[in-house]
Amino acid sequence: MGFKHKNGLRYFQFDIFSEQPFFHAVLTRNGGFSQPPFDSLNTGGTVGDDPQAVFKNHQLIYQTFGYDFFSRLDVWQVHGNQVMCRDQPRDPEMPHKKADGILTDNSTLTLFMRFADCVPILLWDPEKHVIGLVHAGWQGTYKMIAHHAVERMVGHYGSRPEVILAGIGPSICQNCYEVGSEVYDVFKSSFNNHQQDYFNKINDRFHLDLWFANQDILMKAGVRQIEIAGLCTACHLEDWYSHRAEAGKTGRFAVLMAIEDN
Repeated sequence: MGFKHKNGLRYFQFDIFSEQPFFHAVLTRNGGFSQPPFDSLNTGGTVGDDPQAVFKNHQLIYQTFGYDFFSRLDVWQVHGNQVMCRDQPRDPEMPHKKADGILTDNSTLTLFMRFADCVPILLWDPEKHVIGLVHAGWQGTYKMIAHHAVERMVGHYGSRPEVILAGIGPSICQNCYEVGSEVYDVFKSSFNNHQQDYFNKINDRFHLDLWFANQDILMKAGVRQIEIAGLCTACHLEDWYSHRAEAGKTGRFAVLMAIEDN
């Protein structure tokens, strides 16, 4: 399906989810109200951007796709492996819960997360009509957040991993993602020396392949139908925010998901 445009917003959709009864949009950074260096559809509220611009960006996204702004279920993303199952939106008067994965089978909810280099993982169970959204940076990856999300889908909703569809979204590519030897060592301890395929050495520096690592984690959890967007956030700043490429002074792009009513 690739890139689409609506109401001045540019967004990406996966082919693997085509014709499925749920909506998803991986929003680019284009079409919003934020000023540089957060230009322009920044949805991150803790990066130094004008809060009013961020709020207007959130409202614009929900208005564009026709969803109730108060249907949102979002979390405080903390680079962990906590996955929440919910059937109610977040009370806007209450603090965000800390988690990096959210699941629901309620069509009145919208799932919403923010990214800038970390991997968005979108999950869909076509049998149980469950959607899931996962945030996986290097920490969430070695903590196998994607595996935990699949386990929660199985345990809470009765999903079968082999029918789950997964999309690995725009995020930093291996060539752009140099990491220290301590990251390699953490993966070595977590994956029992089977981590070598996730890393490449370029000029004696470790480079981590978050796309392949998360695909492998999903496959080991039993998921067989996976699409990788293959879009690097650091290589394509015209579309994406990149914490690495923009030295931390940047915004966050959004992912929105919602089950369609039967």
